[in-house]
Amino acid sequence: MEQNEVAELSASTAASEVRPSQAAVEAVAPAQPAPCPTCGGGAGSPASYVYALGQIETRFPRPSVEKEVAQATGRAETAGHTDREAFHHLLSQRESRYLARQLCWVLTVQGLETYILQPRDPADLDLLIGALRGPPDPVPWVSTVIGLRGPVAPPEFCNGLMIPIVAFDQIYTFSKDALIEAIPRPEGIPAARFGPAARELFETILQMSDNAGASDEHRALNYLSVRYPTIYARAAEAFAGGLGLTGVEVRPSPLSGTRNIVEVIFSFTHRATGFPEKSFVRVDVTDEFPFLVTKMSPYYDR
Repeated sequence: MEQNEVAELSASTAASEVRPSQAAVEAVAPAQPAPCPTCGGGAGSPASYVYALGQIETRFPRPSVEKEVAQATGRAETAGHTDREAFHHLLSQRESRYLARQLCWVLTVQGLETYILQPRDPADLDLLIGALRGPPDPVPWVSTVIGLRGPVAPPEFCNGLMIPIVAFDQIYTFSKDALIEAIPRPEGIPAARFGPAARELFETILQMSDNAGASDEHRALNYLSVRYPTIYARAAEAFAGGLGLTGVEVRPSPLSGTRNIVEVIFSFTHRATGFPEKSFVRVDVTDEFPFLVTKMSPYYDR
């Protein structure tokens, strides 16, 4: 994880011949902000935001692009590099940047191709390239993608891969170990206990069914997993007290009015007595960037 990403997490806790149709570009990545915070591609239509966690990969849209990358790799100084390292090194070079613009950039979630990524600012191509620098499986790095979901890509855009295009505004790429290490550890809980507890909760959020980061519920969960370290502290405290994590639920908040606010409820159950304990936070998911409304507190069923 880059230094600024770790600091940010600790405090509250990167001319192409392949382009979608002009209509698709305008729908997913308008040159100027929409006239109102909740307006998306069309006048008065609600925006479809994405706050997703997954791995960023590349696809070749045509055989000619694959051959061009192979030739460029053969000319580059790649001795001593793995294939993945050599590919990242190649794309990082200024003279090879044209290749990065030709590729299809795909976000996979739990191994499934979920979104084709397009930067709203061309300079943000560096964020896509940077996402390739991590190690390969079985320890992949995780990328947080924040942006606006647009139409499904036409079949000619990415060699028949017809999944939604996301125009992203920000990407954070980190290793799971760096994420856990950046979380402030509560006093009284040793690192040997805190690390596994935090990792288990993070994996639970990642593996929740159909978490493509597009619904309000999943956007809130993904936001908390990378920006609100208190949820990990609460899980570690619960595990230390003999409780197990038995559920994570997201509900609309009674506080919702002009804003779209959800309550994220973490349920823990005592392993010996079966007595439940619940804690929750409120998250505002009205706009592209979610934010915390209330801190972690005890939750009582209404």
